[in-house]
Amino acid sequence: MEPDIREPDLTRAIPRNRKPRRAIPAKSSPPKAAPFHSASETSASAEPASRSARPVKSAAASRSGSRKKVTASRKGSASRSSSASREAVYIVDGARTPFLKARGKPGPFSPVDLAVQCGRALLARQPFAADSLERVILGCVNVPVDEMNPARVAALRLGMGDAMPAFTVQVNCGSGMQSIDTAFRTIQSGSANLVLAGGAEAMSHAPLVWSREGAAWFSRYSRATSFLGKLRALKAFEMRLLKPVVGLERGLTDPVTLLTMGQTAEKVGHLFNISREAADAYAAESHQRLAKAQTGGALAREIVPLVAGDGEMFTADDGVRPETSVEDLARLGPAFEKPHGRVTAGNASQITDGASWLILASEAAVKKHGLTPLARIVDSEWSGLDPSIMGLGPTLSTTALLQRQKLTRSDIHLWELNEAFAAQVLACQAAWEDVDYCRNVLGLERAFGRIDRNRLNVDGGAISLGHPVGASGNRIVLHLVNAMRKKGQKRGIATECIGGGLSGAMLVEVG
Repeated sequence: MEPDIREPDLTRAIPRNRKPRRAIPAKSSPPKAAPFHSASETSASAEPASRSARPVKSAAASRSGSRKKVTASRKGSASRSSSASREAVYIVDGARTPFLKARGKPGPFSPVDLAVQCGRALLARQPFAADSLERVILGCVNVPVDEMNPARVAALRLGMGDAMPAFTVQVNCGSGMQSIDTAFRTIQSGSANLVLAGGAEAMSHAPLVWSREGAAWFSRYSRATSFLGKLRALKAFEMRLLKPVVGLERGLTDPVTLLTMGQTAEKVGHLFNISREAADAYAAESHQRLAKAQTGGALAREIVPLVAGDGEMFTADDGVRPETSVEDLARLGPAFEKPHGRVTAGNASQITDGASWLILASEAAVKKHGLTPLARIVDSEWSGLDPSIMGLGPTLSTTALLQRQKLTRSDIHLWELNEAFAAQVLACQAAWEDVDYCRNVLGLERAFGRIDRNRLNVDGGAISLGHPVGASGNRIVLHLVNAMRKKGQKRGIATECIGGGLSGAMLVEVG
């Protein structure tokens, strides 16, 4: 089976294999698109996000000439009412570990080790006992076989009691944000008052696995019952069958399109004409912003140190390269589409180990324990689209979320858009500026507009500090809240693309 590398027709924002909520007769006039005003325009209420986009070809698809459809799900947007009338849910504290770059060998910490060290420091500064929490939810993608259900293992090692319910969620890159959203909805519904939600990943511990061909040979050898049968199996043996496959490589390859995540970034970069130079410039700026945040103390409260078994201490993200220049990055070769690709090891997110936790509380828990809320979670949204262009996912989930809340781009003061790839972040920006894409895919009346770079990923992102996939969605919400409080801003959105053709977005308010 060959990888699906056709360029998609970015036209319909309707769920795959499902009928649209409102059928559009073939000969009738298409529905009016929802208005969306930029920062320079007068604010107006947006129409509900459930409206399907018109079946008109977008500019990006016109450039490609392909007829393949993109399907984008906004499931739940129409039926989900405003959360204002439900139980208020607050983020009352949070912490993360330093993100440690994988350096060609297993790092000193497993996912549970990371979660426990981070959680121990966080819980130690709370005015309530650890067993006062009612749930533990942890995102983790590469779960080690000796730490099955790492949420439960971590909860027990944190001394939260045998009776503590704890479960692990896995939504690829969205796992850490999913843990927050599950906690948010649990408290919002009145089912709990105090929940620990996090994400942990030790990508350096991704296993080496036997190839399928090698496994098949070993199976034949094991099933042979006679001496002669085993000799025949041994005769078929070749040394190449012992060559291991890096499990991480398989995990970062979409099983439907057979494209690696890097190839999907190449695809969206091609669709929106993102240049190699622009991607490198974005990556260099990410490193510079993180270095400035580190030296300026912007991450001081956010990070708790890690101590390895040999006594080595880790206190800061170690993948940052403040001296990196565009010229340095230009010397790197393409990683996925040689020789002319735009995605390199320098403008892609780093393979990293790390963990992050947030504590969520109801109004009742805030009063009972005398807690000071850092922020309130307002709403969240999850969307789906063609896996081969998963990098455009944030344009779907974010736009639907803003429409439901009747907010505009200019109402959002800070943004965290996870930096899976520089080309992917820039493609989202370009898509939001593309009138046809916004009209035909997002259902808007005009272009959403580019997010002000001074509001986007203000302290760098995954390109400079790393992307431990189970933890990143949690980290971007944690850092968004801290950055908003530091800068005196009220409203922010954290959003991310997710391997497999998904995306998530979360809206939070401070004050």
